[in-house]
Parts: sequence; structure tokens; C-alpha cells
Amino acid sequence: MAEGEDLHSFTSIMDALVRISTSMKNMERELLCPVCKEMYKQPLVLPCMHNVCHICATEVLLQQGYVCPDPTSEPTSPASTPATRSPRLGRRVIPKPERLDRLLKSGFGTYPGRKRGGLLHPQSVLFPCPLCQRDVDLGERGLGSLFRNLTLERVVERYRHTINVSAAIMCQFCKPPQLEATKGCTECKSSFCNECFKLYHPWGTQKAQHEPTPPTLTFRPKGLTCPEHREEVTHYCKSCQRLVCQLCRVRRTHTGHKISPVVSAYQALKVRLSVGFKLYHCISPPASLNAVPTCFASLQANGAQAKEEVARLMRGLSALLEEKQSSLLNAIEECRQDRVSNLRAQLHEHRAMMENSGMVGYTQEVLKETDQPCFVQAAKQLHNRIVRATDSLQVFRPAASSSFSHFQVDVSRELKLLTDLTFIKAPEAPVIDTQRTYAYDQIFLCWRLPQHSPSAWHYTVEFRRAEPKGKALKLWQRREEVRGTSAMVEYLDTDCVYVLRVKGYNKAGFGDYSEDIYLHTPPAPVLNFFLDNRWGFNRERLAISKDQRAVRSVPGLPMLFAAERLMTSCHLSIDLVIGDVAVTQGRSYWACCVDPSSYLVKVGVGLESKLQEWFQVPQDVVSPRYDPDSGHDSGAEDTTLDTAPPFAFLTIGMGKILLSHGVALTSRDPGNCTVPLPPRVGICLDYERGKVTFFDAVSFRSLWECGIDCSGPVCPAFCFIGGGALHLQELVANRQERKVTIGGFSKMD
Repeated sequence: MAEGEDLHSFTSIMDALVRISTSMKNMERELLCPVCKEMYKQPLVLPCMHNVCHICATEVLLQQGYVCPDPTSEPTSPASTPATRSPRLGRRVIPKPERLDRLLKSGFGTYPGRKRGGLLHPQSVLFPCPLCQRDVDLGERGLGSLFRNLTLERVVERYRHTINVSAAIMCQFCKPPQLEATKGCTECKSSFCNECFKLYHPWGTQKAQHEPTPPTLTFRPKGLTCPEHREEVTHYCKSCQRLVCQLCRVRRTHTGHKISPVVSAYQALKVRLSVGFKLYHCISPPASLNAVPTCFASLQANGAQAKEEVARLMRGLSALLEEKQSSLLNAIEECRQDRVSNLRAQLHEHRAMMENSGMVGYTQEVLKETDQPCFVQAAKQLHNRIVRATDSLQVFRPAASSSFSHFQVDVSRELKLLTDLTFIKAPEAPVIDTQRTYAYDQIFLCWRLPQHSPSAWHYTVEFRRAEPKGKALKLWQRREEVRGTSAMVEYLDTDCVYVLRVKGYNKAGFGDYSEDIYLHTPPAPVLNFFLDNRWGFNRERLAISKDQRAVRSVPGLPMLFAAERLMTSCHLSIDLVIGDVAVTQGRSYWACCVDPSSYLVKVGVGLESKLQEWFQVPQDVVSPRYDPDSGHDSGAEDTTLDTAPPFAFLTIGMGKILLSHGVALTSRDPGNCTVPLPPRVGICLDYERGKVTFFDAVSFRSLWECGIDCSGPVCPAFCFIGGGALHLQELVANRQERKVTIGGFSKMD
């Protein structure tokens, strides 16, 4: 019974050892330097968080042309003399130059645009990381600014000890035969036997203060020190994600950064790593791994199908080229045969003329004719033939040219097309046109493809409502197969932020998404109205467009005459135009664009009854009843200070907006009471609350809010003093999409 238990215990121990050995062997791939493919020796942490041996990094930089200090140099110690240098340095395999050349030529470190001392500081050192395949900026100090990965060194040492337990560490200073080392010295960076340790650390000297450690082949400092100041690191900069010392902490480069003690960073990262490791360790292999053989089979089949498809297309091109070749050669052959026939006929005719056979005898017989009318009839035709024959014999011109220069084929375009013939690529990420994209009653989204992007057959527009942090995100909604480079998104909530993105599609599939764009919808339902051109406005100075969406002030000579009479206290009138609708309930929003060159324009609202009185008795600029700062008629005798005004206007002029705060203009700084004119101005009327708010219609930033008398219907109103123009924002739903046919496809603008 005892023997069975011992056997079971021995089997369990062996199984555990096998599992440990397997785990350690699997870990070996994590401990290999990507340059020399051997275990790390004094690994340095690159800014990209990858590791590389100190010696390998130095060799790579030397190949790049940088000047680096000798990585094998050590402080003055018993092990640093030529006679007693540590044998571990002799055993270290330096990367072969041909391997370094192969690494440097494999792609990383040679990407287009890489320039040492060009775009960066002239002294900045670029290191080509072999893992991320890109150049990493090491700064001006190069390898001197990198931390040494002591944790990785300890793991490598434990791994070496595990896989080779019986290997003894020999004393580095004994004469042959060497004794086994029993002590190590971190200061001397060497391993000693008892006798050698006493010999090189004599009593009463400074070296006698060195603390002995267990023997090892790799000596590390007791803790991490700052590469720049050689001080112990005590804090962690979250902004730079870098350990810092006390001197680094007070430097200007870390001003305003989030810096915490290294203990806090240690505890937080250890908890996160432990939780992540437990989660990773508990995850069982997914069931989808069982489908890998099926995936391999499908990969082989699809690859063969793709090859066959390309071969079929190439055969089609070859057949078309052969057919075209046959057609062109036949055309040349037909032309050649026609020319040969013409030349043979000409040659036969000239030979007949030279033999003087038929025509000469016939001429002699005609000359014998004595009947004058008959002679004239026959001689006229015969004379013409003799003249032509004489000219032909004197000057011979071939009836056909021997040149085929007009049978030339220009294949430069076709050769370029064939040279550029390659597999179709998916469209690149579209670029949102922020100048034409806006949100009003609906969202009008406009985009374009980059210049050298493959074309897209159609697009997919995705949008969702943006939620505050902490709330679950909404699902993306889609509009698929959008033709053209613009789309309208409707049925949106008011006063919300929506995020939108676009991607293109062609035969190669979908491309990347565009950058997300955030658009704020209006704070209230959009009021659709037109400018009223039936009554009230001054037709001599105001011109309303045919679609009743725009108005322009054309003061002309009357304005000039009025300006001349200002010196004699003549009043200058304000031209008013209103909307053709009145608001009697709820909340309404509309927007307009004011010409930045306008002299003075007022946009806002007013009671319909008061606006009609305004038309009967126009307001004036220099009248004491008109306050240009408040924007409304503040001199009505029948109102009190507590009564809401019947008008609310925002004053705009010369590309600026005058912000009204109820204070006299002369008593405040004019520079603090104006803001630049935005591309669009929005007006939101809350009828129930009796409030009107003016917005920057692009960013929906509130410009000004004031009260308004809503005891009756309220109309949109616009005032002009001098030259100016504005137009109402067109509804997205009313945009007419222009269709253009290009190559059989319909394109919408």
C-alpha cells in the first residue's frame, strides 16, 4: 500500500515538473531579443514599449551612422581589466553585420519621409524598432534616456536557472582550475569564490564595504534610477507614462502633468494586471477554433476561385487583343492589295503608250479625214488623249504611295492602363465637407473622397444620438446605398447632439469610416416662412428676391440725401420687412445669414400689432424714442419699466454683433460688447415664457436672451439702416437634388 502511494506521489511530482518545464519552454519566445534572437542581455525599454538588448541597440544605431558609447564598458573594478575581464562578455554573441543589414533593409527604418535631422531636432536619434516596423524617436540623449528593464532581466535569470539547474557559476578570478563561485558583488559586477572575494575586498579599504550577493552571471542595480539624473525614481507621470525622479518632477517638461507616487502606480497596475491575468487564464478556447480546418479549406477554395477569375479575365483580354490585332492587320493588307492593283493598272497603261500601237495608227487615220465637220468631232477627243498621254510620259507619278505611315497605332494610354492594372481596392475614408454640412430641420451631410482614392459605387451613412458619459450609447442607424456625395438625415430630436460617419463601397467591399462629425440640432422645431412682400416695406429701398427668401437694402440717392440733411436734424428712417407668418404658441426656431458687409441690420421678432404701427409711423435713427443699444422702441409713453418690450432685435453691423445688456453704450468698453458675426444667426422664440434667444447657428452658442411681449401674435422681423443684405436659411427638406449622368451612373449633388 505504501509503495503504491509513493509511486502515485512520484508520478504527480513528475507531471508537475513536466508542466513547469513545458510552461517555461513556451515562455522562451517572450525572452528573445528581436534583433539577435537570443535571450535578452541588459534589455532597454524603447518608447514604443518594446525591448531590445543594449548591445544590439548600439550595433543598430552604429549601422545607422550614429555615434554611440561602448555598451560593454564597465566601471573600474577587478573584472574590468583586460586580464580579468568577465568571461560572460566573451560569451556574449554580438549580432552579425549581415543580420543587421538584413534587418535594416527589411522595411523598417526606411519608410518614405524618414529623415534624420530634418523634420526632428538635428540631434534627435531615431531607432528602427524591429517589432512595430517604424522609427522611434529616442530624443537627443539616444540610448542614455532609456530605462533598463530589470524585471525582464530577473525573469531571464530565473528561466536560465530553471532549464539548466546543474550549471554551476565559476569564479571569474581563479587561476585554472577554477573554483565554483560562492559570492557575487553588485559593485564589482563579478562572481567570486571565498578566497578571491577576500583578496579583492581587503579589510580596511572602501571595497570592504561592498555587500556580497549570491553568484550570478547578470548583475543589476538594486533599483531603477533616472537615466538623466541617476536618482532613484519615486514617482510616475501618468501624462507621459514614464517613471520620474524628484528632479524630473520639478522640471518644466512635467508642469501640469498628473504625477502620482510610484507606490500608488504599483498598486493600481498590479491590481489591473492580476485581474486581467485571471480573466485571461479563465477563458476557455472559443468554439470557433474548431472551425479553423473548415476555414483553411474555404481559404484554399476561395484562393483557387480568385485565381481562376483573374485567369479568365486575362484570357478575355488576350482574346480581345488577338481579335483587334487581326482586324488591324486585315486593314493594312486590304490597303496594300488596292495599291498593288492601282500600280499594275498604271504600269500596263504606260507600257501601252510607249509601244505606240493603237493610238498612233488611229491618229494617222483621223488625219486623213477630209470632211471638216467629221474631223472636228473626232479630233477634239483624240487631241485631249494625246495631251494627257504626253504629260504622263514626261512626268511619271505612281498611282499609289508606298508609305504606310498613316497606319500607326497609339497604345500609350492602353499600356498605362495595363501597367496600372491591379486588384480593386476599397474606397478610402471619406472626408466630411464641414462647410456644406449643417443641421436645421434635418441634417444635410456632404462629403468627398480623397484625391487618389478608388471610386465608390455607393455609400453608407451611419448616425446616432450622442449620450452623456455614463449612459449607454445608442445603436447606429444606417442609410444604405446612398448615391452621390450628400445625404439628408431626418426624424431627429430637437436640441440634441448627433454623431455621423460615412463609408464607401465598391466591388472590393467597404472602406474605412470617415472621422466622426458632431452636429447639434436646433433647440426648437424649425419655423418655415417667407418674407412678406405684399405690404409695409419700402419698395424703393428694399428688394425681395423672387423666392421671398432673401432681401437686400438698396438705399441709393434717398439715403444720400438723408445723410446730407442729418446736419439739420432731419430724421433717417429704418426700413422694415417681416415674415408672412405669426407665432401664437409653442417654441419656434429659424436662422438667417447676414452679409458681413452690411452697414446696420437688425434681426429679431415683434408684436404684429406694433409692427403694423411701425409701418404707419416709421421709426428713425436720431429720434430720442429710438434706443440703438436695446434694439427696440424704448420710448413708448404707455409702457413701464416692468413691461416686456414689444420688439426684440439683435443689432448687426460691419461684421460684428452688438450684445445688448441694458447699459448705455457710452458707459462701457465697446471692445467688450461686440462679437464676430457667425456664418448664420439663429433665433428661438418661446411664446409661453415670453423669451427670445439669439444663437450662433453653427455652434449653437447663446449670444443673447431677452424678454418679449407675447400678448398677441409675434412675427419675425428684419430692419435695415443703409446698405445690407440677408437671406433666410433654406430648409434641408426643400433642397433640390441635381442629378448628373456620368457613364451610365446617376450622381446627385
